[in-house]
This record gives sequence, C-alpha cells and structure tokens, in this order.
Amino acid sequence: MATDLQDAAATAPWLAAYPAGVRWDAVPAPGTLVAMLDAAVARFATRPCLDFLGRRSTYAELGEAVDRAAAGFRRLGIGPGTRVGLCLPNAPCYVVCYFGALKAGATVVNFNPLYVAAELSAQARDAGVAVMVTLDLEPMLGRVLGLLDEPGSPVRHVVACRFAGMLPRLKGLAFRALKHATIGRVPRGDPRVLDLDALLAGPPVADPPPVSPGDLAVLQYTGGTTGTPKGAMLTHRNLHANLEQVRAWFTTCRPGEERVLAVLPFFHVFAMTVVLNASLAWGAELVLLPRFELKPFLHTLRRRRPTMLAGVPTLFKAVLDGGAGREDLASIRACISGGAPLPMEIKRDFEAHSGCVLVEGYGLTEASPVCFCNPIEGENRIGTIGLPLPGVEAEIRDPADPARRLPPGTRGELCLRGPNVMAGYWQRPEETAATLLPDGFLRTGDIGIMAPDGYVALVDRIKDLILCSGYNVYPRTIEEALHAHPDVAAATVVGMPDPYRGESPAAFVEPRPGATPDVAALRDFLKERLSPIEMPRLIELRPSLPRTAVGKLSKTELRDELRARGRP
Repeated sequence: MATDLQDAAATAPWLAAYPAGVRWDAVPAPGTLVAMLDAAVARFATRPCLDFLGRRSTYAELGEAVDRAAAGFRRLGIGPGTRVGLCLPNAPCYVVCYFGALKAGATVVNFNPLYVAAELSAQARDAGVAVMVTLDLEPMLGRVLGLLDEPGSPVRHVVACRFAGMLPRLKGLAFRALKHATIGRVPRGDPRVLDLDALLAGPPVADPPPVSPGDLAVLQYTGGTTGTPKGAMLTHRNLHANLEQVRAWFTTCRPGEERVLAVLPFFHVFAMTVVLNASLAWGAELVLLPRFELKPFLHTLRRRRPTMLAGVPTLFKAVLDGGAGREDLASIRACISGGAPLPMEIKRDFEAHSGCVLVEGYGLTEASPVCFCNPIEGENRIGTIGLPLPGVEAEIRDPADPARRLPPGTRGELCLRGPNVMAGYWQRPEETAATLLPDGFLRTGDIGIMAPDGYVALVDRIKDLILCSGYNVYPRTIEEALHAHPDVAAATVVGMPDPYRGESPAAFVEPRPGATPDVAALRDFLKERLSPIEMPRLIELRPSLPRTAVGKLSKTELRDELRARGRP
C-alpha cells in the first residue's frame, strides 16, 4: 500500500493544500480494536474514561469489565464466527459489551434502539445474530425478548443491562422510584435470558482467542447504493485504520487530556469511529448522553466542560437555537460535523457564537466511515467536504464507465480507495461487485467536483437514500409499510428539504379504486411500523403517481416538485 501511495502521490492534487504536519502517504499500520483498547488501558489506567450522568469510571475499570464480558460471552458459546447484536443507546454497557464481544473473537452488529420489531427481526436474521444485548427498559426490552420465540430466529440469548444500576446511587434509586413503569421485567428462570451482572460475574477471560487485523469486527447495516439495508463487513484493520486516520488529522488533540461529549449514538458508524474508538485511543474521557435533549445537553456542557464535540448539522443548529451562551461553549476547541451536508449558515453562526473551529467531514459506512475532512489547521473551505484523509485515494470517475478517471473540475462519481474501505457486503456478492471495483476503488454513489487543489464539493446523490439528521432512512421501508394498508394501491417516498434535519421523508400515496384513506389514519397506521425518524413529514394523496414508460414508479418528478415548492 505504501508503494501504491507513493506512486499515486505524483498525481494527487490535494498534496499542495495538505495541512502542515500531516502526511498523506503515511499508512496506518494494520491493527485491531482489541489491541488498541488494551494499549489505552495500559497507558491511561488511572485516567477517567467514562462519565455516565455523573457516575465515572477509569480506563483500568473499563479494561477489567471488558475482560469479564469477553469471558461471559465465551461461556455463552460466543467466539470467532459468531455475531453479537447491540441494541443500546450510549451507556457504559455499550462500551463494555462492544469491546467484550470483540475480545471474545465475535463480530458486533449494531441495532438502532428505535427499530420496530419487524426491523429488529429482519436484521438479526440476515446477520445470524446469536446474542442480543439491550436495556431493561420498555418497549426496547420487549421487542428484543420477542426475538427468542420467533420461529427460525437465530437469537438464542438476550443480555439485559439494568439502566438504574449504571447511574450514580441516588439517581439510580430515584429512577427506580419515579420511572418504575418504564422498567421492563427480565424473565427469571429462563436460561436464555441473563442480566449484565451475571455476564460479568465470572473471572476475566484467561485464554482470549487471537484476533487478527483481517478478522471481521463489525457488521454495520446500511442502504449502500441501492437503498436496501445490508451489512457492510468492516474488519479490525478497516476500523483501526480509520481511527488512526482521524487521529492523524486532528492535529490539535492532546492524548490523555481531552474530554469528548458523546451524544451521537454509538450504533451509528460515524460515532462508533470518531467518538468511541478514536477517543479511547486518545485516552480521552467520554461523557455519555443516552440521547440528545437540549436541556440535559446544555447542563452537561456547563458541568463537564468538554473539549471536543462531534455532531450532525441539526445538533449544532439546535444548540444555537436553544440559547447556548459563549461561556457554555468556551471549553470546546474543535468540532466535526458529519452524517449530512453542513449548511454554510450553521457553520458560520456556530463558529461565531462559540469561538471554536467547526469542520465538515464526509464518509460512508462502507469506508468505516470517514474519508474526507476539512483541516483543523489549514483552509477550512466552506461548501466542500475538504481533503482526503491520510491513506485515502480519491478520484472523480465517469458514472457510466467507473473505470474512467475524470479531470479536476469535471462532475462525476466520487470513488475512493484506502485501508478503511470495507471487505464487502455480508452474503451479497453481486452488490459487492457493483460497489467495489476491480482496482479496489469504492463507488460512493455521490456526484462531486474536485478542485485543482483536491478539495471536493458534492453536488448530487445517485442513491435514493434519505439523510435525515445524519441517519439513513430507506424509502423502501416506508413504502412497504404504506403498501401494507388495505386502502393503498401505490406509494412513493422521496427526500424533501428540511431546514432542521437536512432532509425528511415525503410520501405520495395512490389510493385503491373506491377507497378514501385519511392522512391522519395513515399516520396512526405507520406508528406501529416505523421508527420516529422514518415517519414521513409529508403525506399526500394523489389520484395517480408518476410512472416510467415501462410502468415503474418514478421519483424524479416528485423530487423536482418538492424542490420547487421548498417546504410544505
């Protein structure tokens, strides 16, 4: 790879604009997430590691818990070739079970806790998940426990984490007293179900299986370039390389001294790499918030004084609109925005209000995910995704002939190659072949223009995927839910401009002949089938929907109409 990069450097236009002190041709040495954590525990043993709503733990305590979790998973029969599902918000149990599963030799599969039962089941079956880890809170616990009794389900064990037990003592007592209605009942006497304390009860793992850089670490589900969810196979080498690429890029970070506000959910690949993995490698203290709520977020800013913050554009806008003062943000020295395009107004206003640097990055699940970023020290060019990270080769290619490279200034498909690019899609060789080119470049499905000095501006998206507050929303999921309604003959879902979320789903419905469905009734019908982020912001009834010459539903006309309309 080093030789390849040295050869490519002759035609790499971004080198002239590369930030001082960062070497583009410095390829991260192959490594594993397990070795990374062990090194961090050894180096930062007494340093605070996790802060969960006031309850703090050190790196040494995390290391011991991870070793015990690895041993517990091994007792359940988990090891190389098996998959462990994590259906969790940001909490200490996520970090412990994530690294515990990896240390046991298993592969982690992330689940959005907002998934409805059908989505949980489909992903668990596709991945072949043997153990699911979740919280003892309803309705999350009930949905996950339901997987045990589904005919043909691969899930054979559920580990329930006691939410109140992770809180400071007084907060835990108050939660049990005031929120007891939200606490689910963990079945007793069922050998298939155990709580996290039981998983950690045994001695630490004595003979962990060897974990190699080429081993599969995470199956991260994404819509890829087709909109159909599938598992991107991210190896230890992929994820370790990406965290090292991020660390190399953030030249102002101080190992063992940073405090990172972890509000982006770890089940999202952006947060998994930038907030979790890279921060632990830095020896940073992670201040965990299970979800974004403005008042607790602002309280945490004032209480813990974080130095770094990663977010999506809607988070930065909410902070501005929520009245955060200059003093509230004074401790933050660097912010990175990802998951969706960063509007110029949000970047400008946040930097003016906070005094810190807010850089826009770009990535995709198939690349672990970060590939481009504006420099922390250097030109932070508005309207672009910045420059390729160290070890990432980037080219603009002809979408109709992806083997043909296009010159700077030409609009084409952004293609990437590097140690962070996935091994392929899980059990989908045809989709893998369509996305990974024979020369190792990854087709992103995004249309961009590369400037003569290597900065890239994205101008369009090939795929139908909707980016809603940084989350992938798949139109097909919503369309299938609508089609299940007896009064719906056809449905088309597209992304519509949303000043807060970037995009939101818009659904256009063609009723069955003689039927007169009500929009409010359709929304009620969808509540049991879709997560809140998937719920269409707009539902419109149409006597007929646009179709192509062969009768296929067409989205182009509806997208154009929404763009012309602006907002509903």
